[in-house]
Amino acid sequence: MKAIPTAIPDVLLLEPNVFGDDRGYFYESWNKRTFAELGIEADFVQDNHSKSQRNVLRGLHYQIEHAQGKLVRVTAGAVYDVAVDLRRSSPTFGQWVGFTLSASDRRMAWIPPGFAHGFCVTSESAEFLYKTTDYWSPAHDRTLLWNDPQLAIPWPLTAEPLLAAKDVTGTPLAQAETFA
Repeated sequence: MKAIPTAIPDVLLLEPNVFGDDRGYFYESWNKRTFAELGIEADFVQDNHSKSQRNVLRGLHYQIEHAQGKLVRVTAGAVYDVAVDLRRSSPTFGQWVGFTLSASDRRMAWIPPGFAHGFCVTSESAEFLYKTTDYWSPAHDRTLLWNDPQLAIPWPLTAEPLLAAKDVTGTPLAQAETFA
């Protein structure tokens, strides 16, 4: 597995070693020892799987307590994936990084605890899988406003985004609960 740095050093793109032949392909999407060698010490407790259509935008979500690290990947289609640093002690606080994840490139991303995370679907539909380091905690669930002018994320939408109610009413960064 190869770790590819992003503009925010704690967020990593991960490129697995894919072994293919005329029958198809095989790759390890998670191996605790391999990830530890890359500096990712994570104990995952929950797997999530979503399917969405083009222009669905999910996020930017985080949990103010029980913060979740996420290992994310796409198994069908493609998404534009975004992580926003909400750690006040970080030199990249308030900054974001975005990248494309797709079933065809098989890349994954490590989003550590302390980040808001979201994605929009750029293909006809997409299936998105993510492992989390803590359980979902509805009482601590928070949403950062996806179109906050302070963040100015250029989401690659081809129409108005399809949003959940909580995403429509997200909190701007200037008023958001953040991490120490």
